[in-house]
Amino acid sequence: MKLKAKYIDMDTGEITALLHVDDCMEIGVHEQDRVRVKHENDTVTAIVQTTDTFLMKGEIGLLGRAFTYIGPEPGELLDVIPTGKPDSVDYVRKKMDGQELTEDEIHTIVGDIVSRSLSSVELAAYITALHINGMNLRETADLTNAMVETGEMIKFDRSPVFDFHSVGGVPGNKVTLIVVPIVAAAGLLIPKTSSRAISSAAGTADIVETFARVDFTAKDLKQIAERTGGIMAWGGGLNLAPADDVIIRVEYPLGVDPHAQLLASVMSKKKAVNADFLLVDIPMGAGTKVPTMEMAKGYARDFIELGERLEMKVDCAITYGGQPVGRAIGPALEAREALQVLEGSKNPNSVIEKACGLAGILLEMGGVPRGEEKAMEILNSGAALAKFREIVGAQGGNPDIKSADIVPGKLTYELVAKKSGYVKGIVNKQIVKTARAAGAPKDKGAGVFLHAKEGTKVDAGQSLLTIYSENDNKLQEAIGQARKLDPIIIEGMVLERIPGFRTIHV
Repeated sequence: MKLKAKYIDMDTGEITALLHVDDCMEIGVHEQDRVRVKHENDTVTAIVQTTDTFLMKGEIGLLGRAFTYIGPEPGELLDVIPTGKPDSVDYVRKKMDGQELTEDEIHTIVGDIVSRSLSSVELAAYITALHINGMNLRETADLTNAMVETGEMIKFDRSPVFDFHSVGGVPGNKVTLIVVPIVAAAGLLIPKTSSRAISSAAGTADIVETFARVDFTAKDLKQIAERTGGIMAWGGGLNLAPADDVIIRVEYPLGVDPHAQLLASVMSKKKAVNADFLLVDIPMGAGTKVPTMEMAKGYARDFIELGERLEMKVDCAITYGGQPVGRAIGPALEAREALQVLEGSKNPNSVIEKACGLAGILLEMGGVPRGEEKAMEILNSGAALAKFREIVGAQGGNPDIKSADIVPGKLTYELVAKKSGYVKGIVNKQIVKTARAAGAPKDKGAGVFLHAKEGTKVDAGQSLLTIYSENDNKLQEAIGQARKLDPIIIEGMVLERIPGFRTIHV
C-alpha cells in the first residue's frame, strides 16, 4: 500500500508509525504489529499505532525518529508493507518461561533493543522476565558482551586502565569526586564515566555538572583522560553500551532493577573503556539496594566471577550504607562538601574515610603499597586538590575552583527536633524523597543538609536538617514531605514503659 508521509513532532523512544484504522484493516495489521516503510533506497521497520481522528485515510504519520531515518518530504508517497515480529520476541517469551538463552539469542535481543525494534510492551516483558527468572553468569557474560559490541569502544594509548563504580542506594555518596583525583595524582589512569540520578537525589554526573561539563564524545574523553590521568564524565553522553540507556527508561517506571541486568549494565560500560582493573563499591544497610551482608557478599562474588569471564580484575568493597555518606545530599551541596574535603577540611569523617579507603584499594590494585595510607597522604598534601582542578579545567570548568564558589539554593527551611534524645537512625529513602521534592537533582541547588547524624544527642527545638530549594512551591512540598515522613528517628534512653512490671525490694 502507498500512503502519504506526515511528520509527527513527538518521539516515544520506539520506531513508530501511526496509521488510520481503515488502512490497517485493508493491509491486515493491528495495534503493536509492524510494518516496513520504504522511501527510495531507505527502509525502516516501525511499530503500528492506530487512530481514526488524527490522520486521514491514506496517510501515515511517522513519529520523529522514524521520519528522520528515511527522510521523505511531507505528502510524499511511501510503500507500507506488513511484516512479522522480530525473532527476539520469541526469545523474550523463552526467558519468560524460565529457560536459558543462547549467546546468539541474547545478541539478537540486545541488537533489537538498540535498533528500537522492540515495543515498550515487549521490552517491559524482557525486563520483567529477567526480574523474575534471572540469568546465570554465562548468560550475564553474553549479555554484557552483546551490550559492549552494539556500542562504541574506547582504546587508550596508556595502560593499565583503572575504573571505579558504586552500585548506589545510599544518599550523599559523593566520594567519586575525591577518589578520581587521588588515583590520578598517583599516576594511574582512571577514565570515570558516571550516571545521572534515576531515583536518587544526585548522580555523580549531576554533581560534577554544577562546576564542569560532563557530556563528551569518546574522542574527547580519551584525550582528556590521557592528558590529566582522569575524567568525571556522563556515560549517557557517549555511545557506550547504548542498550543500557534504553533499558533504564523502562526499568524506572516499573521500579525494578534485575540483578543480571544490573551486573551487565555496570560491566558493559567498564568493558567498553577497556578497564583492566575495577573496584566496585557495594553500600550495604537498611534502605539501600543491598540491605544485608549476605546479599552484599553475593553481589561481590558475582561481580568478581563476571570480571574473570570478561578478562577484568575486579575487587569489591562492602561499605556502610545505613545512613547518608557525609551531611550533604543534592548536587551543589555534595559538590561543595567534596571540594571542602579536597581543600583540607577534616569533616565529615565518613566521606574522608570512605574516599581514602576506596582510593587505597585502587592504588594497591595498581601496585602501590599501603594504599589507604598513600591515598590519605595525597589528599592531605594538596596533590589531590591540584589534580581535581586540572581535571575540572580540562572539562571546561574553572581551574581555580573553590568550595565557596558553589552556592546552594537560596530558599531554606530548618526541620527541628520535636523532643530531646539521641538520633537512633536516618531513613535513607525518606531523606531522598525530601531532597527530590525540593527539586533535586534537576535543580542543582536543591537538597538536604544534615545537622545531626546517627548517635548524636539533640535537644527539643534543635535543628536536625536544612532543606535547600530554588523554588518556593518545591520548598513547601519538601517541607510537607519532611514533616510527614519524619526522616530522622530520635529516641530517649527510656525506650518504652510496660505497665505491671515492678522491682520488689525485700
